[in-house]
Amino acid sequence: MSRHVAIVTDSTAYLPARTMERHGITAVPLTVVLGDRALEEGTEISTRSLAQALQKRRSVTTSRPGPEIFAETYRRIAESGAEGIVSLHLSAELSGTHDAAVVAARDAAVPVRVVDTGMIAMALGFCALAAAEAAEAGATVDEAVAAAEKRAAGTSAYFYVDTLDYLRRGGRIGAAQALFGSALAVKPLLQLQDGRIEPLEKVRTASRAIARLEEIGADRAGSAPVDIAVHHLAAPDRASALADRLRDRVPGLADLHVSEVGAVIGAHTGPGLLGVVVSPR
Repeated sequence: MSRHVAIVTDSTAYLPARTMERHGITAVPLTVVLGDRALEEGTEISTRSLAQALQKRRSVTTSRPGPEIFAETYRRIAESGAEGIVSLHLSAELSGTHDAAVVAARDAAVPVRVVDTGMIAMALGFCALAAAEAAEAGATVDEAVAAAEKRAAGTSAYFYVDTLDYLRRGGRIGAAQALFGSALAVKPLLQLQDGRIEPLEKVRTASRAIARLEEIGADRAGSAPVDIAVHHLAAPDRASALADRLRDRVPGLADLHVSEVGAVIGAHTGPGLLGVVVSPR
């Protein structure tokens, strides 16, 4: 592993803890505000607690890390011997996390490249892994950034949600777009496009929407070597079944990750979320 370039991301990458430890990736936590309590994602609030709060229609909001959190992270990494840092974060269209990192990077003791990946969830995680693997091979900061950006350029993310209400309430999708999923009780499919969550298709039933999610994911994967992540919130059986079907349909599948999203993404999607991230190698 290169001692020169360290990789930082944020808690919305949803990388497995063992993967982060193996590759030396540091994740800065975002915050979920539940009522009057501010709780760090990943350590202080579980997805079960979040789902219960959403189902009870309790007030749930999210907050980016402050620049001081990033500054302390960069300081600690520099003191450990790193000579440069690549800091990769979720889309700046969806969060102020990237901007906070930029502020902290200005005064860091070592050069820090802050990258708006335009991604979320494992779409971001795959970018962080690409940068970490490049760093392990001896890449410079610029080379590690290039590896992450190349991975981001080829990565696609698609989502099914039971309702667009949570995205509308959190300001992640406009009122006009929210109407996309309200008429005639259609089920919305969404995609990540240019760093924003955009409508993709309207489907009449949940079962058909999930079938289309599978079709779209398999078509996007093709036959080349590809990593796939299946995400969910409070829908483990659906996610497991979807992953099994994708495993059968994608001949070039390398790694397949199945995981529940954390509280930050879950707060904006609501229970029932299913997501497919397709990331060619």
